[in-house]
Amino acid sequence: MDAAAYIAALAPLVPDAAYEEGKSVDFATIYVPAGSLLATCRALKDSLGFNVLVEITAADYLPLRTPRFEVVYHLLSVAKKERLRLKVRVGADDPIPTVQSVWPAAGWPEREVWDMFGIIFDGHPDLRRLLMPEDWEGHPQRKDYPVQIRKPAQVYEPLEVSEEEFRANLERDRVKRTQH
Repeated sequence: MDAAAYIAALAPLVPDAAYEEGKSVDFATIYVPAGSLLATCRALKDSLGFNVLVEITAADYLPLRTPRFEVVYHLLSVAKKERLRLKVRVGADDPIPTVQSVWPAAGWPEREVWDMFGIIFDGHPDLRRLLMPEDWEGHPQRKDYPVQIRKPAQVYEPLEVSEEEFRANLERDRVKRTQH
């Protein structure tokens, strides 16, 4: 199915949503209004068979577009062997609803998007750092994030073993492999 067919199938299921076709070279892409995201995802899962949320990511279009972010959802219908991409336009301070009630696996990728871009997922039960340290300031995938970070270099001592220890480790490993 193409984007127009998906929009036609979703129109009676989510009557208040104003969908748009998105450009794509690989599979159908639909722009979904943030206020209709949850209802759209439920309809896609329950009525159209998109039972797998493959990925959630985002893109920052500062200063080219307003709103500046697009949150991107990749969905899969295993039974129909079809893929669909949803895009939601989001402002810098505008929350969008979490889709964990539809696909429980959305928890981790929503945390990744929040950690990297600062996009808030309203209703997420555990929105905290996932990839960056807890004391990290800012969201590094934002285009306005400062690139030049002043941080002292961390020096680690290399793991060093003597030649005898190295040979003993090799011999121990060889004996262990030949016993099995």
